[in-house]
Amino acid sequence: MQVELPGASPFPTAPRDAEAVLDGLDPEQRAVATALQGPVCVLAGAGTGKTRAITHRIAYGVRSGVMQPQRVLAVTFTARAAGEMRGRLRQLGVEGVQARTFHAAALRQLQYFWPRVIGGDVPRLIERKVQLVAEAAGRCRLRLERTELRDLTGEIEWAKVTQTVPEDYPAAAVKAGRETPRDPAEIRQVYKVYEELKRDRGVIDFEDVLLLAVGVLDERPEVAEQVRSQYQHFVVDEYQDVSPLQQRLLDLWLGSRSSVCVVGDASQTIYSFTGATPDYLLGFRSRHPDAEVIKLVRDYRSSPQVVNLANGLLSQARGQAAQHRLELVSQRDPGPEPAYVEYPDEPAEAEGTAKRIRALLDSGVRASEVAVLFRVNAQSEVYEQALADQGIAYQLRGAERFFERPEVREAGMLLRGAARAGGGAVDPLLDEAPERLADQVRAVLSTRGFSPQPPSGSGAVRERWESLAALVRLAEDFETARHAAEQPANLAEYVAELDARAAAQHAPAVEGVTLASLHSAKGLEWDAVFLVGLTEGMMPITYAKTDEQVEEERRLLYVGVTRAREHLGLSWALARSPGGRASRNPSRFLDGLRPGSAARGGARGAGRAGAAGAAGAGREGRASRSRSPIKCRVCGRVLTEAVERKLRRCEECPSSLDEGLYERLRDWRSREARDQGLPAYCVFTDATLIAIAEQPPGSAAELGQISGVGRAKLDKYGDAVLSLCGGVGPTATPSERPEQGDISDLWDENGASEGSPEDSPEK
Repeated sequence: MQVELPGASPFPTAPRDAEAVLDGLDPEQRAVATALQGPVCVLAGAGTGKTRAITHRIAYGVRSGVMQPQRVLAVTFTARAAGEMRGRLRQLGVEGVQARTFHAAALRQLQYFWPRVIGGDVPRLIERKVQLVAEAAGRCRLRLERTELRDLTGEIEWAKVTQTVPEDYPAAAVKAGRETPRDPAEIRQVYKVYEELKRDRGVIDFEDVLLLAVGVLDERPEVAEQVRSQYQHFVVDEYQDVSPLQQRLLDLWLGSRSSVCVVGDASQTIYSFTGATPDYLLGFRSRHPDAEVIKLVRDYRSSPQVVNLANGLLSQARGQAAQHRLELVSQRDPGPEPAYVEYPDEPAEAEGTAKRIRALLDSGVRASEVAVLFRVNAQSEVYEQALADQGIAYQLRGAERFFERPEVREAGMLLRGAARAGGGAVDPLLDEAPERLADQVRAVLSTRGFSPQPPSGSGAVRERWESLAALVRLAEDFETARHAAEQPANLAEYVAELDARAAAQHAPAVEGVTLASLHSAKGLEWDAVFLVGLTEGMMPITYAKTDEQVEEERRLLYVGVTRAREHLGLSWALARSPGGRASRNPSRFLDGLRPGSAARGGARGAGRAGAAGAAGAGREGRASRSRSPIKCRVCGRVLTEAVERKLRRCEECPSSLDEGLYERLRDWRSREARDQGLPAYCVFTDATLIAIAEQPPGSAAELGQISGVGRAKLDKYGDAVLSLCGGVGPTATPSERPEQGDISDLWDENGASEGSPEDSPEK
């Protein structure tokens, strides 16, 4: 049974007076609606009716005469959410309130004030910056693939919303622990040229809208005063997702006033990689000691069984956000218990999930009320096929259909060409055409950069690799099936199979099951949700190495759980392929929640597993317990953050960087990378060069103990680096080099050197 929020059905007519606006609100929602004097902080859990509460607050303020609608500015993060807010206010009889995104509000103000205080029109806004970033990269003599270009563009966006200028980008990226798609120095240069191109052409991007608005308000007091006289009441939805730049703009709008109501849930912070931070929500009371804090915990969306699982998931969380978690209380009738299902392999998991969905549809659940949620888009293909095999229509949200992805379409054309030519490409490692079908497919895809090992980068680079890897796995499965049937498996037949699969998925689907990543599911809900692929290495993802990154993965799973109203399935596979080694473990986040499991003890042990997947997590935990603590060489504090451990000092402690050595190391690295045709960070990252330049090693043993060097890099680059550190030639013996004191073991958290296959992140 679906339960409505109190008074959730739209008013047939607008409320007759202010008191009628409050009809149907629960006590906490009513407290929000009647708290008209700021500052107010609303901590609202998933499904608790936060949008309803804040729109009724605005309506009650206007209808009671406390607020004038044109003096209210409500900001949120998507145009859809802003439109929903305006629609609800109209139903409540309130017109004239400005409900906009941060960018839309800032652009509107720029368009009004720019001609008056700057002169002329606002610079033209470019809606997509990718082409200009590509041109900037070209001027820096960098050749970027489409996926790399998208990731580099994302880095520039992150830098701008965190108010990081090009010159400061490398240090900021290291401090934030970001997995950069290219060497930070290269990104810095592209970022710098990109900004120069925009200035030369008189155009701005979306981040510039906020930056320029901040600049005008900050430098022109008369403009700031006019804005503050216009808007006297502010409401900010999804406050846990604000970036430093958005908070700066909000502060300028407010001035010295405190008439602001913020709404958010720190347990739903899942976009920190874009610059979002819950710190402003969690620190609201410290900045506004007189703030009224109201908690919404009555969950009208999910059954008690789903809510209990969500609460249990967060009960094991750690960190600042976990200290402010909300214990939800379901307001719905009881439903079925969440189902935990273990499968032998991924195809079996997809097939089993599709059969369970078929049973739900046969019982009367609409396909549009069912969702399959996964961690990364590359997981979608096997579920697309499984649903198609069951005759179930589906729709992809937040990603292209698998066979419509550019890299898959390009791969298809290459494979067709190879099939017409009578065989596959020559394998560059074997220098001959392979015989097995899967090897032929690998050889063809290798002409476009595919390799058996996943890339060490994140985001689109890894997504592209996963798409191509899925084609290789499909070839392996196709070949196995054909051999079992005693039929030949050649490249032409495989291409025909690809075409048949692609054609089957082009059928129109008006009413379909939703396939979506967990990130793209934020803000949505369904009667039935299947959370799939919940294994170590995928949830949490492999590149979640720090405790905070692991905790964000837990919050992401929490968001997935709280999308379900009644039916919730959680599943994992022990192996990738049928007959494969069952080496995977279910996600640590399910420990103590699924039947027969116990909660995993130790915050540190729970915070490290990411890099090596299921089997590696145990080894990694044992290694970390036996490792001696690393202390700051300046103040003596035990270091816990990866960057601090690498540098052997707290970030706040003074640096002993030898800038001349650092520049020599960077110049040498650039030459090495150019000679080998590699990105510079594949030689050494900036963080490793900083660690070397802060405490120059005097021997190969000392250099090998610096995190990020590793045995292979020590053998390859050790003499050259020591020569730069000691001012002697690469062939000098250790006795000719200056000696240093012992340096503690500074291996990376997963026990591997930087750039190793274990560091294969996915975003």
